[in-house]
Amino acid sequence: MTPAKPRQFYIQGLTHDGRTFRPSDWAERLAGAMSSFRPGGVVAGPAAHIGYSPYCVPQVVGGVKCVLVSEALKDIEPMAWDFVMNFARDNGLPVGEVCVLPEPGTPGAG
Repeated sequence: MTPAKPRQFYIQGLTHDGRTFRPSDWAERLAGAMSSFRPGGVVAGPAAHIGYSPYCVPQVVGGVKCVLVSEALKDIEPMAWDFVMNFARDNGLPVGEVCVLPEPGTPGAG
C-alpha cells in the first residue's frame, strides 16, 4: 500500500468580505519567505538560485492570486506551516483544501 500524498491547500487572495488582498505581490512574498524549505534542505553555492519551495507556490486560480501550500511543510518544519496558516488567518484570507481528481484509469476515476 502506498502512503497517502500530503494534502494541498490554497490561500486565496480575497479577504472574507470579497476585497482583493494587498499588496499585489503578497503571494510571491509569502512563497519567497518559504523558499528555503525544500526537499534536501537549502542549496548553497553556484546552484543557489532564486526559486520557490515546492511546498509553497504562488499561483493564479480563476483570476485570483493564491498560494498553494503542501501539508508536507508541516512535517518538514511545523513553525513554517504555522507561519503560513497564521498569515492567512491574521489577514482574513480563506484557506481551502485542493480537490485532487484521480488519474484516469485508476479505481474510482469513473
